[in-house]
Amino acid sequence: MRYVDGLRIPTLLFEAAAWQYSIKVTCACGRSAVFDPHALWHRFQRSRWDETFAKARDRFYCRECWRTKCRKLRPVKFETCREEPTVRLPMPDEREWKRAINRFRG
Repeated sequence: MRYVDGLRIPTLLFEAAAWQYSIKVTCACGRSAVFDPHALWHRFQRSRWDETFAKARDRFYCRECWRTKCRKLRPVKFETCREEPTVRLPMPDEREWKRAINRFRG
């Protein structure tokens, strides 16, 4: 977590989920996708991937660019937003999420 002008800025997927920020990923071609932060955090936890924004960004690529150009183009933007998710992933179990929140608070 970091602060800019007194506002807290999430640096981890878990922080984004705890503070109700969606994750928006934008490709150089202009396509973008908005992910539910809880489901994205859950996906990273199950795969044991690093959930910092800098490392998480490297796990994404544009499917359309992959399909048309056969190249995995990494996103140019990986940011938080307040938009509705456009990509649906499996959500974490409620007990698992509550355990994680308690660890975060404690």
